[in-house]
Amino acid sequence: MRLSRRTLLAAATATASLTSAPPAQAAHPRRRTGFENLAASGYAQLDGERIGIVTNPTGVTGDVQHIVDVMHADPRVDLTAVFGPEHGFRGTAQAGGSEGRYDDPATGLPVYDTYLKSGRPLADIFTASGVDTIVFDIQDVGARFYTYIWTLYDCMEAAQLAGKRFVVLDRPNPVTGRAAQGPVLHKEFATFVGRQPISQAHGMTVAELARLFNGEFLTSPVPLDTVLMTGWKRSEFYDAWNLPWVPPSPNMPTPDTALVYSGTCLFEGTNLSEGRGTTRPFELLGAEGLDGRWAAAANELGLPGVHFREAYFAPTFSKFQGKTVGGVQIHVHDRPAYDPVRTGVALLVTAKKTWSGFGWRADNWIDKLTGSTRVRTMIDAGAGTDEVVAGWREELTAFRRIRKNYLLYG
Repeated sequence: MRLSRRTLLAAATATASLTSAPPAQAAHPRRRTGFENLAASGYAQLDGERIGIVTNPTGVTGDVQHIVDVMHADPRVDLTAVFGPEHGFRGTAQAGGSEGRYDDPATGLPVYDTYLKSGRPLADIFTASGVDTIVFDIQDVGARFYTYIWTLYDCMEAAQLAGKRFVVLDRPNPVTGRAAQGPVLHKEFATFVGRQPISQAHGMTVAELARLFNGEFLTSPVPLDTVLMTGWKRSEFYDAWNLPWVPPSPNMPTPDTALVYSGTCLFEGTNLSEGRGTTRPFELLGAEGLDGRWAAAANELGLPGVHFREAYFAPTFSKFQGKTVGGVQIHVHDRPAYDPVRTGVALLVTAKKTWSGFGWRADNWIDKLTGSTRVRTMIDAGAGTDEVVAGWREELTAFRRIRKNYLLYG
């Protein structure tokens, strides 16, 4: 057992406690993220250990200081390594990219690349870093195919293999934690956009997911601690907390994007643009040859909480780069009533019916996103939205029963 740094640095601690801990939210003083509660405790859960942290630009305090900078400056924490996910620790890489191995210019800390690494190779990185405990703090957006929750899973698995402890600092699910929605992944379709059988919109926080992963999916559980939020309610959207929004990735610019993402990301599996290369990714959808008939057909469905506007746009990158395309913009007017997954399916169904050019990506990526062949084959067979949604009802009910055992907030 190594000597506690708190004992050695007692004098410095008194001063640091006044300057290093992030201030409470002025508008809601009782509300704290997991990191803010960790700091308020004097980092008690990390005392005497060498710490490595898995994070990205979303790991910020209420006054937008990055937690790595805060912890590095605090003598109560022995922060010795950073682990960067997809897009990188400082967020400089686009989708499908990372920053590689480097030393962070701001802190001098070694930054290790975890992207697309798992199992023993990732465990070896943790071992080589010399840390005792791995801390995870990344803002999630509530969708199964958003890769950061599988970075969490892979890091938990690797930490167990390397004999490390794992600590998750919790943050709000920006689209609420009210309910799980959508199809559940079938194991034969497991990829980095879905490692394990959870629903398409999981309705959980990262701490709750970590408990679920540990209890249901890891072959051997990792020693796990979770530092919870104070004051979060499952019914709250992100803006209820008055927290700053830092884009978790380049194409997630606002909480509005997260609101629709768990449904409209399905368009990545089609030949339509999902709005990448615009200022409203996943809210704008379209293709060459589409016109106002699509928005009209979608509005006729009377889907709760949402209107569709005929829209035209020219993506600056990705599909249809530099070309003007037609389609829809999604306008959510009643967030509690809105069901993003059902809406996403309805848009697929109406796009196929109103545009003869509709097609799936040649590699059937849609099956990886939805978790099985069912959505694609049902739509191809002419099924309507309600029929497609009914197809996953039984498996969703079963997942909801499991999920309930791991929820931490009311």
